[in-house]
Parts: sequence; C-alpha cells; structure tokens
Amino acid sequence: MSKSILNRYIDYIKNEKGLTSNTLEAYIRDITQFKDYLTKNGINDATRVNKTVVITYLMYLQKDGKATSTISRNLASIRCFYQYLLNNNLIKEDPTYNLRSPKPERKIPNILTKDEVDILLSQPRGNTFKEVRDKAMLELLYATGIRVSEIIALNVDNLNLELGYLSLEEDSQNSRIIPVGSVALKHINKYVHRYRDEVLKDEKQGALFLNYNGNRLTRQGFWKIIKEYTKKSNINKKITPHTLRHSFAVHLLQNGADIKTVQEMLGHSDISTTQIYSFAINNKELKDVYQKTHPRA
Repeated sequence: MSKSILNRYIDYIKNEKGLTSNTLEAYIRDITQFKDYLTKNGINDATRVNKTVVITYLMYLQKDGKATSTISRNLASIRCFYQYLLNNNLIKEDPTYNLRSPKPERKIPNILTKDEVDILLSQPRGNTFKEVRDKAMLELLYATGIRVSEIIALNVDNLNLELGYLSLEEDSQNSRIIPVGSVALKHINKYVHRYRDEVLKDEKQGALFLNYNGNRLTRQGFWKIIKEYTKKSNINKKITPHTLRHSFAVHLLQNGADIKTVQEMLGHSDISTTQIYSFAINNKELKDVYQKTHPRA
C-alpha cells in the first residue's frame, strides 16, 4: 500500500467523513495495522487485495484474541477505505462487498451469589448519615434492579413507602412501577425519616439520596460507594452498580419469576435483552450438573 494513497485517504476521512475524534483515530489505526499486515505478507499494492485477503486478515485478528466488536470495527474501517478507492476509480471491485461483520458475543453478565449479595449489603452497618444512606441505596438497588442513572435521579416523591413501590417516569406518557421489598423499605424509612434531614439545607430539594452538602448524589459519588464496600467485603469479583442489577434479575428468574415480569421491572424494551439472564442460569446449571456427574469433571 503506497504512502500517497494512504495519506490521501486519511486526509479524506479527516475532512469529509465527519467522524468523531475517537472513531477517526480508530479508523486510522485500523487501516494502518491492515497495511502493516499486507506488507508482512508481501502485498505492497492495496488495489490488488481481494476478498480472500480481507477474510484471512479478519481470521488473523480472531486468532489474535481480538474481541468481536474490534473485528467488526476493523471490517468497517477496511470497507470505508475500499469504498474510497472505488469512488476514486482506483479499483474496479470492492473486496469487502457482501462481507458480514461477525455476530456480537452473548456475554454472560457478571453476577453475585445470594451469599455474596448478603456480604456486600451488610458492609454499611453503622448509624452515621453516610452508612445509613449507603445501606438504603444498596438495598434499594438490589431490591429493584434499577440503573445507576435512575437511582441517583430518584426523588422522595418517586417512592411510596406506605404501599411499598417505586414509580419511575419512562417518558411523558409512561411510567414503570417496581415493588420494593420489606428489607429495603425498612432501611429507606430509617434514612428518610431520621437521617436525610441532617444534611438537607433546602426544603425544595426533592432528591432522595443526598451528599454531605445537601445536594443530589452524583454518579461518581455512587461509584465510589460501591468501590468502598466491594473492598471491605473481600469478594473476589469485579463489582459495579450494574452487578447488583444483573444479580437482581438472575435471582428472580432462579426463584421462578416470569421473564416478561423481569423485563418490565428492568425496563428493557426488547425481551431478548432480558433473555441473556436465562442463558446465564442455564449455563451455570449445565456446568453444575457436569461437575456433579462427569467422572473426570
């Protein structure tokens, strides 16, 4: 691949394609690595590349352990380059024509066992404002499976403590109703009625979970809380706020909840997103059966 063609292409995507800076960097990096691959394999003219060469390169990336998303992006980068060559009459056929991106991997979500959830949720155990607030937040997160963005956006009015449910506005016309268990309700009641007022400075502040300054807790602040209690719990897993959401879904399904109900509580628009949790359960059960029954397991 001659430097002049590559440089002209890079100038083109910089000035004409309107890509974000991250995408631009990725495209340049991808096509440069493809050029290096061609050179190592004795191909110095990019216009002579055929479909077999492109497929062989994608297989090379796969063998090198690259993620499916990375391979898909590489194909998009290479396709963009050959579309440029085709449009400028430098080639007669696009070698990436009709090549499909690999299917995305169905990643099994990282979850905690019920015992691990108990250990994590038992870490905030004191009676300071911070510990009571953190306990209420963690219990609510596991009790409802809501997202981090949703828990920090909660207002006191979103909770009906008497009837035990949480109401989330999906849009101007729809809301999501999620039941809240008795354990979480107990700790939220304690926080709201005895500790929230300690830091509340403005009566008009509707946020449920506050920081020391009486303002709404931020996403960064919540991540720090999860990190703090993960360290204290000594659980040897990567735990994020989403881990409790995943665990909530899997534990419900393990105990016989209907997948459609879980979908509604999680707020998934497509049930296929929820079905990954069923896959996680089935995969674990198969492994358990194998370990118990196979003579060389």
